[in-house]
Amino acid sequence: MPVSTSTVATEHASKYLQQLCKHWSHKFTVEFTAKSGRVPFSDTAEVTFSADHAALYMRLSAADPAQRAIRECRCRPPEAICFPRRTPHHLECLNSTWKSHDKEQ
Repeated sequence: MPVSTSTVATEHASKYLQQLCKHWSHKFTVEFTAKSGRVPFSDTAEVTFSADHAALYMRLSAADPAQRAIRECRCRPPEAICFPRRTPHHLECLNSTWKSHDKEQ
């Protein structure tokens, strides 16, 4: 299945992984822990997340390469994913660049 990946450097990867999964749990059957998550968008497309102390890793698998456009609308807004921080009126925006891997993995 064709795959796209993205790595976002952040010290808050686990928190953001959980927030993203909770957000999608209203529409999809989501599985997640503090270190990993899975969101099946359909029978042929899903995103998985993993987190460590330094980064959030995202992996989108889609049976049809055209479905990789999901990464733009499902995995981040056009500019960035922004999360409120503990300090008032402060957001941490996670900019990501997706890499396509055309070979099946």
